[in-house]
Amino acid sequence: MRALVVEKNEEGQTSASVQEIDENRLPDGDVTVAVEYSTLNYKDGLCIGPGGGVVRTYPHVPGVDFAGTVETSRDSRYSPGDRVVLTGWRVGEVHWGGYAEKARIKADWLVPLPEGLSPHQAMAVGTAGLTAMLAVMALEDHGLAPGNGEVLVTGAAGGVGSVATAILAQLGYDVAAVTGRPETAEYLTSLGAGRIVPREELAETVKRPLESETWAGCVDAVGGAMLARILGQMKYGASVAAVGLAAGAAVPATIIPFLLRGVNLLGIESVMQPTKNRLRAWERIERDLPMSKLEAMVQMASLEDLPQLGADILKGKVKGRVVVDIGA
Repeated sequence: MRALVVEKNEEGQTSASVQEIDENRLPDGDVTVAVEYSTLNYKDGLCIGPGGGVVRTYPHVPGVDFAGTVETSRDSRYSPGDRVVLTGWRVGEVHWGGYAEKARIKADWLVPLPEGLSPHQAMAVGTAGLTAMLAVMALEDHGLAPGNGEVLVTGAAGGVGSVATAILAQLGYDVAAVTGRPETAEYLTSLGAGRIVPREELAETVKRPLESETWAGCVDAVGGAMLARILGQMKYGASVAAVGLAAGAAVPATIIPFLLRGVNLLGIESVMQPTKNRLRAWERIERDLPMSKLEAMVQMASLEDLPQLGADILKGKVKGRVVVDIGA
């Protein structure tokens, strides 16, 4: 079978190449899946390239998510021919992942593919889309509703931000999309953003712990000083769903927005999410994510394209979603 294999030499340097490997090298698991599509995420870029501390052993097959068809199963929940999707569970990091024609994993890590989604569409959604939906669900669970005011999406041209923008717009929210790439404005507008906010308007740290109440909610993929600034601009009782740290993990904020405005900071974690939450999120994705807009986000790639694309995503050069056709 073909797979993208990452190896490390004695000097600690990594290299990735497409190789023919024996199926017997697959790790142990309950279910073997014939992989049809995978995606490219920031973690994949780390795993293809420097490792980023998430890959433990080499040689390694990255790919943190995939969709395909069950080939063999020792678990009664799945039978040959079932279509399934996998995201998270450290697959593609610690466990061999989706950048191969076959994957062998634990049945507990799988979710049945919703009937209304094809494997290609499921990976157009992928980990980024699942994370975006989990963020929207968390904001709604904490009181966000259409008509409350503008909802801010930072890092909006990235994978999570793109899907979050499309979902929120589809649900009737007024979306303000933050981007540092002016050339993506038309793309974000096509996804449903009502306003484009240049990154520099929010990147500067201010001394005031509170500013004018502006945002009814926020999906934040940036972190750092921008998140600190946004917390001071949230409306009373509003929430920020934190999904990333593109600008850094340190947040130079005060506790004042939490104490005086009742602002909520909601951590969104998709890797170890319980199955019931995954099922709920995939049901919402099937219902609330406009597939026509989803296709506008997608660029197709092959296994051979991944070493270069992995480097590109680490440099912030990838827009929207990259779907990997494993058989291409």
